[in-house]
Amino acid sequence: MQARSFLSALAVTVFTTLPAWAAELVIVEQAGCYTCKLWNEEIGPIYPKTEAGQFAPLRRENLRAKPDDLTYARRVNFTPTFILIEDGQEIARLEGYPGEDFFWWHIEKMLAEKAGFQGATR
Repeated sequence: MQARSFLSALAVTVFTTLPAWAAELVIVEQAGCYTCKLWNEEIGPIYPKTEAGQFAPLRRENLRAKPDDLTYARRVNFTPTFILIEDGQEIARLEGYPGEDFFWWHIEKMLAEKAGFQGATR
């Protein structure tokens, strides 16, 4: 009986100390997309390590297979498209990848304006 109480208390402690992600950044991509490949080489490996990546973890989705648990404001026509999601709903998007500098500026601005991100802006 003590073990059950201990495990229950441990579970409550663990789950209340984990971060609750209110936002996620969805990248919609497709095979053969040259700019998706560039983003994956230039930004993909470092995004999860940044303040923005910690605030809005990355989720990958395929252009041809819209997930059932997300609601986009409009159809995705271009790849990559970066969609900021909160509670399963799109709140902002960036279509295309014009390069590293513009990506960071736009994503951090989008996170700050739409989701309350207070990390470093470039």
